Amino acid sequence: MYEKDGEKYFVVDGHIHFWDGSPENWKNVHGQQFIECFHDYHNALSPEEYKWPIEEFYKYSEERILHDLFEVGYVDRAIFQPTYLTDFYKNGFNTTEQDGVLAEKYPDRFIVNGSFDPRDGEAGLVELERLAERYNLRGVKLYTAEWKGRSKGWSLKDDWAKRYLEKCRELGIVNIHVHKGPTIRPLNRDAFDVADVDDVASEFTDLNFIVEHVGLPRLEDFCWIGTQEPNVYGGLAVAIPFIHTRPRYFAQIIGELLYWLGEDRITFASDYAIWQPKWLIEEFVDFQIPEDMQSEYGTLTPEIKKKILGLNLAGLYDIEVPEELKLKGAHSGTGPVGSDTEPVAP
Repeated sequence: MYEKDGEKYFVVDGHIHFWDGSPENWKNVHGQQFIECFHDYHNALSPEEYKWPIEEFYKYSEERILHDLFEVGYVDRAIFQPTYLTDFYKNGFNTTEQDGVLAEKYPDRFIVNGSFDPRDGEAGLVELERLAERYNLRGVKLYTAEWKGRSKGWSLKDDWAKRYLEKCRELGIVNIHVHKGPTIRPLNRDAFDVADVDDVASEFTDLNFIVEHVGLPRLEDFCWIGTQEPNVYGGLAVAIPFIHTRPRYFAQIIGELLYWLGEDRITFASDYAIWQPKWLIEEFVDFQIPEDMQSEYGTLTPEIKKKILGLNLAGLYDIEVPEELKLKGAHSGTGPVGSDTEPVAP
């Protein structure tokens, strides 16, 4: 929990990793390219005192993640989002099993999500069912630009992808997190295009689609999709660090999201260990949309910040929130269509 100026904030970090990007795990040059690109993002958008040298960034300890998230980072619950990348890393970059070790050791702190790749066919459906049973999955993280053999990506509109979404529905996995944001070297930018979310959100109205990175650099496309699909949410990973280096740009991002999606469908994420939640939360609670932009975007109230920092994800994942940290009679955000909708129950 974070407390500032008499306001208490329940924090759910919706996008974290426990990765192994060390040279010993590289399968080829692409493993090196990927982790170094992550580090470039880290360096470009982090405050100086939070920057890690590349050697620390390759792989970090259980003690480090517990310290950064829960001891000093104000996080109440954190959700692991796996990224397998088995074509780049011998043991995978950040798999469900890697994350699951900590999730099972600290069940009051972590939630682990699974993943699927429709290019795995029938065998992948069996594996998804195994993961769901093993880890009691409530969500999956999808990486549509991941390479597999000669394939350099896939689409949510693929027939096999829809078979996997049907399996998610059958297994009670209702939270579908999809990376739709900036590319990471050497992955292809176009494979992260947000357009395919529109198709599946319309077809699978009983699933929640959390678009990680809010579609950047395609924010406008994402907002137009999100406003007409009430089961689409925006995850702030990658977007929120701009609060430090480009505050007016972040004001534009959060303002557009509030206008089109509303305050009930925006979720906080640090993308740890690319960035640390401590400074992101502190700066977000202190942040206000500049006065010359408020006539268009309005202001960020403590109630809106509480929803974004934790209460929205707590609703999606059925996380128990202490009574004192719940909002009483808060009104939902509105855009041109409105967003007074309830999340799909886990």
